[in-house]
Amino acid sequence: MVEIPAHVPADRVVDFDLFNPPGVEHDYFAAWKRLLDGPGLVWTAANGGHWIAARGDVVRTLWADAERLSSECLAVTPGLGEVMRFIPLQQDGAEHKAFRTPVMKGLASRFVVALEPKVQGVARELMEGLRPQGACEFVADFAEILPLNIFLTLIDVPLEDRPALRKLGVQLTRPDGSMTVDELRQAADDYLWPFIQKRMAEPGEDLFSRILSEPVDGRPWTVDEARRMCRNLLFGGLDTVAAMIGMVALHLARHPEDQRLLRERPELIPDAADELMRRYPTVAVSRNAVADVAIDDVVIRAGDLVYLPSVLHNLDPASFDAPEEVRFDRGLTPIRHTTMGVGVHRCVGAGLARMEVIMFLREWLGGMPEFRLAPDKPVTMKGGNVGACTALPLVWEPQG
Repeated sequence: MVEIPAHVPADRVVDFDLFNPPGVEHDYFAAWKRLLDGPGLVWTAANGGHWIAARGDVVRTLWADAERLSSECLAVTPGLGEVMRFIPLQQDGAEHKAFRTPVMKGLASRFVVALEPKVQGVARELMEGLRPQGACEFVADFAEILPLNIFLTLIDVPLEDRPALRKLGVQLTRPDGSMTVDELRQAADDYLWPFIQKRMAEPGEDLFSRILSEPVDGRPWTVDEARRMCRNLLFGGLDTVAAMIGMVALHLARHPEDQRLLRERPELIPDAADELMRRYPTVAVSRNAVADVAIDDVVIRAGDLVYLPSVLHNLDPASFDAPEEVRFDRGLTPIRHTTMGVGVHRCVGAGLARMEVIMFLREWLGGMPEFRLAPDKPVTMKGGNVGACTALPLVWEPQG
């Protein structure tokens, strides 16, 4: 049993497990939103004991505090950060900036735009197979395939490796105990090593090659640094966009009026993508305090872990007007919400993720008939560092 630290007031202690909050299998967002009814910062003994930012302004403030809160821990899961040692995700300060710069250059907007035809091609190929069936299990049949195929194309590794890599991504964000964190890292490294060797010796046009050809503070990447960066990008590209596309499809299945609007007015799709990404955030990050932080009338002590769920900023009525309503005319820039993070640690793949959601909306709504939830099969969800639909059964009128 984890002891409650002396500096944690009794009225801030909650019984809350981020991997399995009550009701998460039915509604990830409702399961988290119940924390909005209490203080802005709470503490749970689950997963070794940690704080949870539980109000929009607290989430946003702490996420942006890169001076007193470090990204080194990676997650509240004990031992995960020490094993993974991701570059640049787990770095801070000048070191983080030095390594983030080459990664950002590798993911520059011109490379993202150049990928659009590939996204279109993968989406259309998947839809061709699904359209005549009149039904699909959207998560397995589309959401998990599209972004992962695109990412594997981006790093130039075989698409037939997708199922095995997908399992590794799930173990990172929603571990089920079947692999230790050391086994998980080793499996990723064993897979990546032949590709890393080739990219370092003979750079190509892929993402890993572009990044590794950019110097770090004027010097080449070491082998250890290359492993840690490629490991970071592999896991970063496995789960997050798949989860987002699943939530977007769920919304549209529940709201045929939004399907019809976007089919009739496709010029609204970029704004719709931004709003849907705001409304359905499922990513959270963890931070370890390197100095005391006084906030919300309590003190986070140096050494404490803090969990920052984007859902509690984006769905806080004090942060957004009627936050659960989807309004395609909100006119918010993507940096106004927290789906992709805040400040110096904002997601390096944010532009790629946004493009994929926009392309999904254009292609699916342009090529599939009106769809709805299957009346006889449940939608199920799961918690974790990346929440997601685990089953999303859709139906439509079959078309040849």
